[in-house]
Amino acid sequence: MTFASKITVCRICLVPVYAVLALLYGNSVKTGQPDESLRWWALGIYVAAAASDGIDGWVARRFNQRSDFGAFIDPIADKALLLTGVIILSITDWGKDGWGLPLWFAAIVVLRDCIILSGIKILYCNHRQVKIIPHWTGKVCTVSQMFAIGWVMLKVVDLSPVYPCIVAAVFTTWSSVAYIRQGWEILQGRAI
Repeated sequence: MTFASKITVCRICLVPVYAVLALLYGNSVKTGQPDESLRWWALGIYVAAAASDGIDGWVARRFNQRSDFGAFIDPIADKALLLTGVIILSITDWGKDGWGLPLWFAAIVVLRDCIILSGIKILYCNHRQVKIIPHWTGKVCTVSQMFAIGWVMLKVVDLSPVYPCIVAAVFTTWSSVAYIRQGWEILQGRAI
Protein backbone atom coordinates (compact mmCIF):
# COMPACT_ATOMS: atom_id res chain seq x y z
CA MET A 1 0.00 0.00 0.00
CA THR A 2 1.37 3.40 -0.99
CA PHE A 3 1.72 6.31 1.40
CA ALA A 4 -1.02 8.15 -0.52
CA SER A 5 -3.37 5.21 0.02
CA LYS A 6 -2.52 5.15 3.73
CA ILE A 7 -3.61 8.79 3.95
CA THR A 8 -6.90 7.83 2.27
CA VAL A 9 -7.44 4.97 4.72
CA CYS A 10 -6.81 7.39 7.59
CA ARG A 11 -9.53 9.64 6.12
CA ILE A 12 -11.95 6.72 6.24
CA CYS A 13 -11.00 6.11 9.87
CA LEU A 14 -11.74 9.76 10.73
CA VAL A 15 -15.33 9.52 9.45
CA PRO A 16 -16.74 7.60 12.47
CA VAL A 17 -14.78 9.86 14.84
CA TYR A 18 -16.43 12.89 13.23
CA ALA A 19 -19.82 11.17 13.35
CA VAL A 20 -19.60 10.47 17.08
CA LEU A 21 -18.44 13.99 17.92
CA ALA A 22 -21.13 15.56 15.72
CA LEU A 23 -23.87 13.45 17.28
CA LEU A 24 -22.61 14.20 20.79
CA TYR A 25 -22.65 17.92 20.04
CA GLY A 26 -26.16 17.64 18.61
CA ASN A 27 -27.30 15.87 21.77
CA SER A 28 -25.72 18.58 23.94
CA VAL A 29 -27.63 21.20 21.93
CA LYS A 30 -30.85 19.23 22.45
CA THR A 31 -30.35 19.28 26.23
CA GLY A 32 -29.98 23.06 26.14
CA GLN A 33 -26.35 23.00 27.23
CA PRO A 34 -24.26 22.95 24.02
CA ASP A 35 -20.72 21.71 24.59
CA GLU A 36 -18.84 23.96 22.17
CA SER A 37 -15.64 21.95 22.54
CA LEU A 38 -17.44 19.02 20.87
CA ARG A 39 -18.46 21.28 17.99
CA TRP A 40 -14.89 22.49 17.47
CA TRP A 41 -13.49 18.96 17.69
CA ALA A 42 -16.05 17.73 15.15
CA LEU A 43 -15.24 20.64 12.86
CA GLY A 44 -11.50 20.07 13.23
CA ILE A 45 -11.79 16.36 12.43
CA TYR A 46 -13.99 17.12 9.43
CA VAL A 47 -11.59 19.75 8.08
CA ALA A 48 -8.60 17.46 8.62
CA ALA A 49 -10.34 14.62 6.81
CA ALA A 50 -11.41 16.90 3.94
CA ALA A 51 -7.90 18.34 3.65
CA SER A 52 -6.41 14.85 3.50
CA ASP A 53 -8.26 14.39 0.20
CA GLY A 54 -6.07 17.03 -1.42
CA ILE A 55 -2.98 15.79 0.34
CA ASP A 56 -3.32 12.15 -0.77
CA GLY A 57 -3.90 13.28 -4.35
CA TRP A 58 -0.85 15.52 -4.26
CA VAL A 59 1.31 12.77 -2.76
CA ALA A 60 0.10 10.28 -5.38
CA ARG A 61 0.92 12.64 -8.26
CA ARG A 62 4.14 14.12 -6.84
CA PHE A 63 5.73 10.82 -5.84
CA ASN A 64 4.20 8.70 -8.60
CA GLN A 65 2.16 6.65 -6.14
CA ARG A 66 -0.96 6.22 -8.24
CA SER A 67 -2.45 2.78 -7.79
CA ASP A 68 -5.58 0.83 -8.64
CA PHE A 69 -6.31 0.51 -4.93
CA GLY A 70 -5.96 4.29 -4.47
CA ALA A 71 -8.21 4.99 -7.45
CA PHE A 72 -10.80 2.63 -5.95
CA ILE A 73 -10.65 3.72 -2.30
CA ASP A 74 -10.33 7.50 -2.75
CA PRO A 75 -13.88 8.15 -4.05
CA ILE A 76 -15.26 5.82 -1.36
CA ALA A 77 -13.48 7.86 1.31
CA ASP A 78 -14.74 11.11 -0.20
CA LYS A 79 -18.34 9.91 -0.35
CA ALA A 80 -18.19 8.44 3.16
CA LEU A 81 -17.07 11.78 4.58
CA LEU A 82 -19.49 13.91 2.58
CA LEU A 83 -22.55 11.69 3.09
CA THR A 84 -21.83 11.29 6.80
CA GLY A 85 -21.65 15.07 7.18
CA VAL A 86 -24.84 15.67 5.20
CA ILE A 87 -26.86 12.95 6.92
CA ILE A 88 -25.77 13.75 10.47
CA LEU A 89 -26.30 17.48 10.04
CA SER A 90 -29.77 16.84 8.62
CA ILE A 91 -30.92 14.60 11.49
CA THR A 92 -29.25 16.55 14.31
CA ASP A 93 -29.84 20.21 15.13
CA TRP A 94 -26.69 22.17 15.79
CA GLY A 95 -28.41 25.26 17.12
CA LYS A 96 -31.64 27.10 17.71
CA ASP A 97 -34.71 26.67 15.53
CA GLY A 98 -33.53 23.62 13.64
CA TRP A 99 -30.06 24.89 12.73
CA GLY A 100 -29.00 22.07 10.44
CA LEU A 101 -29.29 20.84 6.89
CA PRO A 102 -32.85 20.33 5.65
CA LEU A 103 -33.94 16.72 5.10
CA TRP A 104 -34.86 17.50 1.48
CA PHE A 105 -31.24 18.47 0.86
CA ALA A 106 -29.94 15.20 2.32
CA ALA A 107 -32.43 13.32 0.14
CA ILE A 108 -31.18 15.07 -3.02
CA VAL A 109 -27.54 14.34 -2.17
CA VAL A 110 -28.20 10.66 -1.40
CA LEU A 111 -30.43 10.27 -4.46
CA ARG A 112 -27.71 11.67 -6.74
CA ASP A 113 -25.18 9.16 -5.48
CA CYS A 114 -27.68 6.31 -5.81
CA ILE A 115 -28.39 7.36 -9.41
CA ILE A 116 -24.67 7.44 -10.24
CA LEU A 117 -24.03 4.03 -8.64
CA SER A 118 -27.07 2.53 -10.39
CA GLY A 119 -25.88 3.95 -13.69
CA ILE A 120 -22.44 2.42 -13.25
CA LYS A 121 -24.06 -0.94 -12.44
CA ILE A 122 -26.21 -0.71 -15.60
CA LEU A 123 -23.13 0.06 -17.71
CA TYR A 124 -21.22 -2.91 -16.25
CA CYS A 125 -24.18 -5.22 -16.79
CA ASN A 126 -24.26 -4.11 -20.44
CA HIS A 127 -20.54 -4.81 -20.79
CA ARG A 128 -19.62 -1.17 -21.26
CA GLN A 129 -16.32 0.22 -20.17
CA VAL A 130 -17.10 2.60 -17.34
CA LYS A 131 -14.90 5.62 -17.70
CA ILE A 132 -16.81 8.48 -16.19
CA ILE A 133 -15.08 11.75 -16.92
CA PRO A 134 -15.48 14.23 -14.06
CA HIS A 135 -17.76 17.08 -15.10
CA TRP A 136 -17.21 20.60 -13.80
CA THR A 137 -20.69 20.57 -12.26
CA GLY A 138 -19.67 17.56 -10.18
CA LYS A 139 -16.73 19.47 -8.74
CA VAL A 140 -18.88 22.56 -8.04
CA CYS A 141 -21.50 20.24 -6.55
CA THR A 142 -18.98 18.82 -4.08
CA VAL A 143 -17.64 22.26 -3.13
CA SER A 144 -21.14 23.67 -2.63
CA GLN A 145 -22.15 20.68 -0.48
CA MET A 146 -19.00 21.14 1.64
CA PHE A 147 -19.85 24.84 1.92
CA ALA A 148 -23.34 24.00 3.22
CA ILE A 149 -21.86 21.58 5.76
CA GLY A 150 -19.35 24.23 6.86
CA TRP A 151 -22.15 26.81 7.13
CA VAL A 152 -23.91 24.66 9.70
CA MET A 153 -20.80 23.69 11.67
CA LEU A 154 -19.19 27.14 11.80
CA LYS A 155 -22.35 29.08 12.72
CA VAL A 156 -20.64 32.35 11.78
CA VAL A 157 -23.57 34.04 10.03
CA ASP A 158 -27.04 33.95 11.52
CA LEU A 159 -28.62 33.22 8.14
CA SER A 160 -30.46 29.94 7.70
CA PRO A 161 -28.50 27.04 6.18
CA VAL A 162 -31.38 26.65 3.72
CA TYR A 163 -29.80 29.27 1.44
CA PRO A 164 -26.46 27.53 0.82
CA CYS A 165 -28.43 24.27 0.54
CA ILE A 166 -30.52 25.71 -2.29
CA VAL A 167 -27.35 26.61 -4.20
CA ALA A 168 -25.83 23.18 -3.51
CA ALA A 169 -29.09 21.45 -4.52
CA VAL A 170 -29.05 23.23 -7.89
CA PHE A 171 -25.51 22.03 -8.63
CA THR A 172 -26.25 18.57 -7.23
CA THR A 173 -29.21 18.22 -9.59
CA TRP A 174 -27.28 19.72 -12.51
CA SER A 175 -24.38 17.32 -12.02
CA SER A 176 -26.83 14.41 -11.79
CA VAL A 177 -28.20 15.31 -15.21
CA ALA A 178 -24.67 15.69 -16.62
CA TYR A 179 -23.65 12.23 -15.37
CA ILE A 180 -26.89 10.64 -16.58
CA ARG A 181 -26.24 12.08 -20.04
CA GLN A 182 -22.66 10.84 -19.95
CA GLY A 183 -23.78 7.36 -18.91
CA TRP A 184 -26.43 7.33 -21.64
CA GLU A 185 -23.79 8.18 -24.26
CA ILE A 186 -21.61 5.32 -23.01
CA LEU A 187 -24.57 2.92 -23.00
CA GLN A 188 -25.43 3.87 -26.59
CA GLY A 189 -21.83 3.12 -27.61
CA ARG A 190 -20.97 6.74 -28.29
CA ALA A 191 -17.81 7.20 -26.24
CA ILE A 192 -17.27 10.67 -24.87
